[in-house]
Amino acid sequence: MLIHLNGQALDVADNLTAAELLTQLGLAGKRLALELNREIVPRSTYADTRLQTGDEVEIVHAIGGG
Repeated sequence: MLIHLNGQALDVADNLTAAELLTQLGLAGKRLALELNREIVPRSTYADTRLQTGDEVEIVHAIGGG
């Protein structure tokens, strides 16, 4: 199925979860925020959040500094 990840089309497996997407991208366990169709997805629900065709996903990495 086709989703949009950070503005780019990406073909992914049907019924993919947000957690599975992050694993495929090598981002599992990283400090980041995930937005699905302009709504922040709580980290605790990544495994239960299923992506659908046409979804818009934004991933933002947290960068520390001081």
